[in-house]
Amino acid sequence: MKLARVIHQGRIKLALVEEEGLEVLLLDRLLAHDPNPVRTVIERRLSAKELVDAATGRAAFDEVTFLSPLSQLVRNVFAVGKNYVDHAREFDTSGFNATSGAAAIPSSPQFFTKATTSLAGPTDPIVFSEATTSSVDYEGEIGVVIARECRNVPEGEALDAVFGFVALNDLTARDLQRSHVQWFLGKSLDTFCPLGPWITTIDQAPVESLRVRTWVNGELRQDAPLSDLIFSVPKLIATLSSAMTLLPGDIIATGTPVGVGIGFSPPRFLRDGDVVRVSATGLGELRNTVKVVIR
Repeated sequence: MKLARVIHQGRIKLALVEEEGLEVLLLDRLLAHDPNPVRTVIERRLSAKELVDAATGRAAFDEVTFLSPLSQLVRNVFAVGKNYVDHAREFDTSGFNATSGAAAIPSSPQFFTKATTSLAGPTDPIVFSEATTSSVDYEGEIGVVIARECRNVPEGEALDAVFGFVALNDLTARDLQRSHVQWFLGKSLDTFCPLGPWITTIDQAPVESLRVRTWVNGELRQDAPLSDLIFSVPKLIATLSSAMTLLPGDIIATGTPVGVGIGFSPPRFLRDGDVVRVSATGLGELRNTVKVVIR
């Protein structure tokens, strides 16, 4: 199933997406007063049949506005740095790697997090002030959505802990990333984690089928299959869960491929009015416009 939240006729509603028909099934009554209904669906393990049976109507894509599937993040997004070989090399030689001297290709996953308050919807503006940063970069990625509470998950069983996948943009203030050495601040500005437009369950989006693409103002900048990861989805889950408990609705951003702004000479950072699109196979498309504000 493909699970979303939409605005329809002025109300926020839970919805099931029928991508081929460009329609959604509206679930007006199910979890209508739940502050985070998609996470509740994941946590309660509600089936597609239960959701379809609760549908009250249909609407075309052009009759709704897609929101972030998760209305709020319960915990920070877990993200992975340098998880595609070519991107690891472009980052290592970009001049923005504050940990230069370490191996360009990591020998184990490099985890960091993005603050819960960085969450944005699939069409929300990317907002920042030049007083805070002058080097904002895009990073199209595929996020793994965890299905259940789990700990010490063996790599061979890790996909059983996956609810589904979602497109996201791991936006980064490169100057803050470099000056603070630790990546958290540069990754966590408000609106720096556009997410959506829906979550597709793993049965409809198998790992081997997934591919992420990023465009800036219509120019294709990134294009890579998830199978190119240095550290696979099962490896990421096994590594994280060996150290900590994962919870339903947790998101692991798997890393970005080659083609980010710092990979160009000179770097091509985002400017006011730029339109950034991130799409992934079966996961829909983010379309966010950059808005630079004066503060």
